[in-house]
Amino acid sequence: MARRIPGRSACWIALACLVVPMFASYFFDDMFSSISYLFEDPSRTVLGWDAVGYGLYTSGYSVLCVFGGLVVCGILLDKWGVRVTGSIFVGMMVLGAAIVLYALLSGVSWSLQAAYVGCMLFGLGSEIAGTAVTRSIARWFRGGPMALAMGLQLAIARLGTALALVLSPRLVAEQAGHVYTLAETARPAVFGMGLMAAGLILWAVFVALDARRFPAAPRRSVPVMPGPDRAAAPASGEETGDEGPFRFSDVLKVLGNKNFWLLALLCVLFYSSIIAFKKFAGAILVPRFGIPAQAAGWMVSMLPFATVVFAPLFGLLVDVRGKGTRWMVLGAVLALLAHLLLAFAPAGVPFYGYLSMVFLGFGYSLVPAALWPSVPKIVPDKVLGTTYSLIYWVQNLGLLTFKMLAGVILGRSDGSDGGAVSVELMFTALCIAALVIALLFARTSDRHPALALDRPNR
Repeated sequence: MARRIPGRSACWIALACLVVPMFASYFFDDMFSSISYLFEDPSRTVLGWDAVGYGLYTSGYSVLCVFGGLVVCGILLDKWGVRVTGSIFVGMMVLGAAIVLYALLSGVSWSLQAAYVGCMLFGLGSEIAGTAVTRSIARWFRGGPMALAMGLQLAIARLGTALALVLSPRLVAEQAGHVYTLAETARPAVFGMGLMAAGLILWAVFVALDARRFPAAPRRSVPVMPGPDRAAAPASGEETGDEGPFRFSDVLKVLGNKNFWLLALLCVLFYSSIIAFKKFAGAILVPRFGIPAQAAGWMVSMLPFATVVFAPLFGLLVDVRGKGTRWMVLGAVLALLAHLLLAFAPAGVPFYGYLSMVFLGFGYSLVPAALWPSVPKIVPDKVLGTTYSLIYWVQNLGLLTFKMLAGVILGRSDGSDGGAVSVELMFTALCIAALVIALLFARTSDRHPALALDRPNR
């Protein structure tokens, strides 16, 4: 007798298990963002890292991702399945975090090198774990509120960033003239490691739920999320269903898909205009609007807090009303308005900085809420992991490039308003290009209604 798919409540239980590892990942990644002043002077900590060393440590996150690891592991995700591949890379994420924690607590002479290696493992593990989570949501919520589920996952993950920005300064209180011990410096990492342990346990729970819903033996039918009045369909095989097994030649088909490139380009252009901006927000907001660094930190923290509230709401809107490509266009327009304000608004007036963050926060919620649920509509399920990984690879490559360009532009300035305006012109150009791509994708939706890109998800 075929197993029956659990009801709607099981889908939400699975989602609850999936969001915790991502919440922990975002916290651990940003745990030093708001207390990076610790590393401005190596004499301030027993650890002895300086700003260059801290920068080297943070750069480790993208190294394995950019140099092919993300694409190769995405292919493995489709080849081996979510349960096997996801478990390997959730484990790698936790292992990398543990190595970083050991480096911080031990204070050995090679602590920076150890932390760098740990950050590389953590980064690749986090990205593939994120791909596994997104792929799993797409499978569990197909035929149901997929955009809402992805919006909730995104919101809770970014809440991890918000918690890191707020909690780390409390865990490591600023004290003038104080030399921070190894234990004091490592407090955010200890807390983050606790979150990682919880995430690992809940991932194991999800694997058990997924094995029950998607038995290993392939079957012909493709499951959909059951509604209150819909009988549960027979479960399919973990990764194949009626589309056949994954083959490496399928990767070439993804790369030849015009819609894949439209989404990948929109992703890299849009995210670069926001994520790269966040990394240099203080160097932009302080000279542009004449505010202290602490106020600039609160100003930019509006972005993750906004997505916590609005990403699920916009996801629900996409599920109920559809028009996903139109919401992408609107999000790109809002991001463009935000960067135009940051570049050309009157200097020394903080109101314009807050207004730009409002626009950017709405855009940062709208575009992802519509973009990520569109991916399963343009490629078969059996290559979802590969497709998401390819998009993330393009995104990481762009982020690496535009972060470097922003650093070069600001490095050539003397800290004046002129440097901030110059780098904002680059972000404005990215938003214009993102808007063009969003409009092209909307036109594709109009010309190919069979893709159901603008159709409600339920």
